[in-house]
Amino acid sequence: MNLYGKTAIVTGGAQGIGLAIATELASQGAVVTIADRSAEGAERSAAELTESGLRAFSVAADVTSAEAADAMVATHEERRGPLDILVNNAGISINGSIRKLTDEDWNRTLAVNLTGTMNCSRAAARVMGERRSGRIVNIASRAWLGWFGQSAYAASKGGVVSFTRSLAIELARLGITVNAIAPGLIDTPLIRNETPEVMERLLAAQPTGVIGTPEDVGWAVSYFAGSAGASTTGQVLYVCGGKSLYTRPA
Repeated sequence: MNLYGKTAIVTGGAQGIGLAIATELASQGAVVTIADRSAEGAERSAAELTESGLRAFSVAADVTSAEAADAMVATHEERRGPLDILVNNAGISINGSIRKLTDEDWNRTLAVNLTGTMNCSRAAARVMGERRSGRIVNIASRAWLGWFGQSAYAASKGGVVSFTRSLAIELARLGITVNAIAPGLIDTPLIRNETPEVMERLLAAQPTGVIGTPEDVGWAVSYFAGSAGASTTGQVLYVCGGKSLYTRPA
């Protein structure tokens, strides 16, 4: 119960990695608000956690809107108490070569992945700063190091890494830590939709040769969110099966 008495918001928490993060934080004793663009999805996931004996609630929020991010934090504080932990997990991935990349794809990717992270972090920093305490954990990606067909996604996640480092410096004097997790190949519904041929190529490029789980990311987040991570800020923790070190030819 490392996080007993703490409250947290997890954006994009209705499924996949976000839901695993919310589940882990709630299992550690935190009261968790699952925020998602899909109100129905957030409600369903919060209900599932509640049925298992955990404390979870839901709120609909579009992180690309600064007003929505402010309202999300305000609602959480009004109903759940002071915000201790923010996990910026909401994100999208639109892949394709630069020759086929549209302005809409580029702008949407940066709006959700980078601007969304900024909007939510700014809203959280305002209330955390007043109490001089808080944890912000941003979900980046190993892809920020670069990968074929992921120029928009890699740029957005590279921005998240740089934003994390700068914000960590800025907020350190206020007692707020800011760190990032960079997942690699993780077993999510999106990955499961890939063809066997694509999965074979992805695993061939993985040094460990195995796929990670959403729970792996949840455990990493709980380190940064808890007391053990109190002296760690501005860091990027890779949960990628070694792919950040090198990739085998795929």
